[in-house]
Amino acid sequence: MKAQSDLRVTNPPPKPLMIWDGECHFCRRWIERWREITAGEVDYVTYQEAAERFPEIPLEQFQRAVALIEPDGKTFFAAEAVYRSLACRSSRKWLAWSYDHVLGFAAISEIAYGLIARHRKFGSTVTRVLWGGDVRPPTYFWARRWFLRALGLIYLIAFVSLWLQVDGLIGGNGVSPSNQSLRAAHEQLGRHAYSLLPTLCWFNSTNTFLHFLCGGGVAFSLLLVFGIAPVISLTALFVFYLSLTVAGQTFLSFQWDILLLETGFLSIFLAPWQLLQKRGQEPPVSRAALFLLKLLLFKLMVMSGVVKLTSGDNCWWNLTALDYHYWSQPLPTIFGWWADQHPEWFKHFSVGFCMAVEIIAPFFIWAPRRPRLIAAGLMIFLQLVIALTGNYCFFNLLTLALCLLLIDDAVWRRNAGTDRQAVRANPSRAPSGRALPSRLSMFGAIIVIIVSLPINAWLIFTAFKPDAQWPRRLAFAYEHLEPFRVVNGYGLFRVMTKDRREIVIEGSADGIDWLPYEFKWKPGDVKRAPGWCAPHQPRLDWQMWFAALGTPEQNPWFIRLAICLLKGKPDVTRLFAHDPFPNQPPRYVRAILYRYRFTPAKEHRQTGAWWERQELGEYLPAVSLEQGQ
Repeated sequence: MKAQSDLRVTNPPPKPLMIWDGECHFCRRWIERWREITAGEVDYVTYQEAAERFPEIPLEQFQRAVALIEPDGKTFFAAEAVYRSLACRSSRKWLAWSYDHVLGFAAISEIAYGLIARHRKFGSTVTRVLWGGDVRPPTYFWARRWFLRALGLIYLIAFVSLWLQVDGLIGGNGVSPSNQSLRAAHEQLGRHAYSLLPTLCWFNSTNTFLHFLCGGGVAFSLLLVFGIAPVISLTALFVFYLSLTVAGQTFLSFQWDILLLETGFLSIFLAPWQLLQKRGQEPPVSRAALFLLKLLLFKLMVMSGVVKLTSGDNCWWNLTALDYHYWSQPLPTIFGWWADQHPEWFKHFSVGFCMAVEIIAPFFIWAPRRPRLIAAGLMIFLQLVIALTGNYCFFNLLTLALCLLLIDDAVWRRNAGTDRQAVRANPSRAPSGRALPSRLSMFGAIIVIIVSLPINAWLIFTAFKPDAQWPRRLAFAYEHLEPFRVVNGYGLFRVMTKDRREIVIEGSADGIDWLPYEFKWKPGDVKRAPGWCAPHQPRLDWQMWFAALGTPEQNPWFIRLAICLLKGKPDVTRLFAHDPFPNQPPRYVRAILYRYRFTPAKEHRQTGAWWERQELGEYLPAVSLEQGQ
């Protein structure tokens, strides 16, 4: 085939002309794809219509392979013709270059083309199975539109949820005042504290400013939900939430906080540069930004699955993890209790299904439409099941939002028709008034890819090989990016907790009679059903679960919590379901450690208890304030 590229016709067309078999079902589908990629730079005609115009080319040649005739009369066939025609787009030039310069590329391409050409019916069947009825390059106008609105809603949830608790957690009279922690960091680190702890709270860390950050986050979230100034909104949201995350210390150190920041940062490059998003007038979707967000979803899912297998915890290998998970997770729901009643074989099957979805399905993010949509469906289903059985605040919503980016416009027929018409009407795919901002976003995303791709690749590699040593230059780059939470590693439940310990805080006025501080959501009263608080995150309740895994010395904030209760600070007591000492704070505070586990269904019916518990001893002995404190 390649030897015939020296053939020239005497009646060349004014611009490149692709000639194909109009009776071939397989060709018809792929010509539509190539027609859209070349965007008017190449003409297309069937050999049944054009064969007589080019008598130099035998009819049998047209029947065997496509032909590309260039304006100078030079003619190419088969795979080479395809590559030459696609070279009119800068993103496809590498194909023709590889054909000419990469050893073996041309031979392999022609062998593959010949194999498909001889089995067109089979190729057509495979195409339909993988792509459906439309093999044109997917567009993602609908996905971008609703992903950004979903992200705005998630930001709104995150800011409102934190706003309700910020005074009691990190306010001036809270458990871990941000003004004190930042002051201590500056005393210890000097000027380096500003780069290691990037937050606007360096300028002001009063309660009023914390409320300003939360309120500003709510305002910009609403703007993003309604599609108003998305780039400006996303930039402000990232800065505000990063500032609160840094100031929040241990109370904002969860994986969904860094996932929201990484997603929000990358979304800045995906968002259109418009004051108001209008359907049909949107600039092109940046493929570089879309790649970054798909890579984030891939990294999140694969790392979450692989770290379980490389953690050394055998319960993931022998599929027994769910024998413990439903009752040992931080804040289970009533559906978690119900799921725990299922037979062991079903729990073991569920673990296997979870591992398959987390480790195998993400690779189909990069597959053609149908396997990609199946993978999206599996990941969505897994997130819904997790959300039903446990309170993981906005984590599941954020993962679901990322899955929206796998659903291209062809799935939504009405939207796809409008968006494709707009693209065809403007082959450049870039409205002239917004060409420069769109290009800036594209270049920005490319720079992020260049900088972050090696780090992301190594993070994923460390999931497979946890003891791998970071290359020095890569470690240096990661060290400087890590404070901004824009490149992160993930992996929930690396090691399954197989024992549930709960801390019950009690207060007393005389050291004899003790009254418990009941939390709003975490287990306490054994007859109180597991609650559903997601997507809200009661951050103190969550931290109590982690505190029970260690000691008070390992959790200094817990000692400060006890002091706040002894002082009767209202900002802190509002974090509890009720204050057993509303008029005067207790003289003593202590903490008792219990072992909790779900009751079997039979016991629940008999006693009404959702939990059974066993006292293990003191977590914190009775403490009181010294006189004058």
